[in-house]
Amino acid sequence: MQRDQGSGADAESAGRRGRGLVVAVDGPGGSGKSTVSRAVARRLGLRYLDTGAMYRAVTQLALSTRTDIEDADALAQLAERAVITCGTDPDAPTIAVNQVRVDAEIRTRAVTNAVSAVSAVAAVRRRLVAQQRQIIEATVEEAGGIVVEGRDIGSVVAPDAPVKVFLTASTEERALRRSRELGERGEDDVARTLAELGRRDQLDSSRSVDPLAKAPDAVVLDSTGMSADEVVEQVLKLCAKAGFAVPAASSPGRPA
Repeated sequence: MQRDQGSGADAESAGRRGRGLVVAVDGPGGSGKSTVSRAVARRLGLRYLDTGAMYRAVTQLALSTRTDIEDADALAQLAERAVITCGTDPDAPTIAVNQVRVDAEIRTRAVTNAVSAVSAVAAVRRRLVAQQRQIIEATVEEAGGIVVEGRDIGSVVAPDAPVKVFLTASTEERALRRSRELGERGEDDVARTLAELGRRDQLDSSRSVDPLAKAPDAVVLDSTGMSADEVVEQVLKLCAKAGFAVPAASSPGRPA
C-alpha cells in the first residue's frame, strides 16, 4: 500500500502513516460491517480480519463438543486449547479451528444465538484479543495495513487505529439484511430475526467486559438507506483525511 507523504501533514499523521493503516470498523450485527470492511480492504490493497468470526469459532466448538455455554471456566479452557487460524484475504477470508475449516458452520442460527454468551466470558475475550492484536501487528508489518471489524476494535483491540468507524443501521434494516444472509424471505422469519437481534444488541451492549460501544473518537456512519459503495466511499474519505492514499473509485454496486 502506498501512503501519502504530503508535506502538510503534521507529526502525528506522519507517525501514523509510518506505522501503517489500521481501519477499525465496529457496530452491531447486520449493520454491513463485513461487506463494507472487505470492500475497503480490497480498495486499499490491505488485509481483512473478522474478529466476530473468532468468537463464533469458539462458540461453534463449544456447541459441537456440548460444552455448557453458561460455564465460564469450561469456555475459558476451551478457548485456551483451541487453535484458531484466520485467513485475512478480503476476497476469501477463512476461519479454522484446530486445522478444520468452519466457515459455514459458524454462520448458523444456533451459533448466532449463542455467541453473545460466549463472547461475554472475560477469559475468552483476553485470549482472542491477544491473538487479534498479534494478527494486526504482523499484518501491518507484512502488508502495510488491515481492516478489522468487530464490536470492540476501536475501543479495546486497536485503540490507536488512525481510522475508526462505528457502523450502524435501523434495527428493521439490520433484520432484513440478516434474514437475507440466512436465506429467509417470509415476514415471520424477519420478525424472528428482529427479536434475536434485539436480544443480542442488549447482551452485547450490557456485558461487563468490553461491551459493544462507540469509541470516543470513532465516526458514526448510519448505513440505513445507503448502498455498500456509498458507505465504502465515506470510510475511504476518512482514510484520506488521515493521510493515506486512496485509489480511484470503481463501478457502483449493491446495498449494504
